[in-house]
Amino acid sequence: MAEIVDIAKKGTSKTHIMFKANLSFNQLNQYLELLIQTGLLEKTKNERKEIYIATQKGLEFMEKQCQIISFLNEDLPNKTLKNNVKTFFQQNT
Repeated sequence: MAEIVDIAKKGTSKTHIMFKANLSFNQLNQYLELLIQTGLLEKTKNERKEIYIATQKGLEFMEKQCQIISFLNEDLPNKTLKNNVKTFFQQNT
C-alpha cells in the first residue's frame, strides 16, 4: 500500500500505478478502493483522465512506514538482515 501511495505522490494514472507496482488489474482495483476509503489516496479527473494522488494522510502513512523499517533495522546485526527486512516490507505493501 505504501508503494502505491509513493507512486501517486505527484498524481498518476491507474495504468502507471499498475505497471510500476507490478499488480494485476484486480489487485490494483482492490488496493485503490481501500486506499481511497481510508483517505490515503484521492481520485480526481484531469482532461477526461482519472488521476490518483496521495493525500496528506497518505504521505504521513509512508513516513510512518519508513520509521518502522528504520526502527526494526536498528537492532539487526548485519546489512544482509537489514536488507531482508526492507525487502520484506517493500514486498508486503
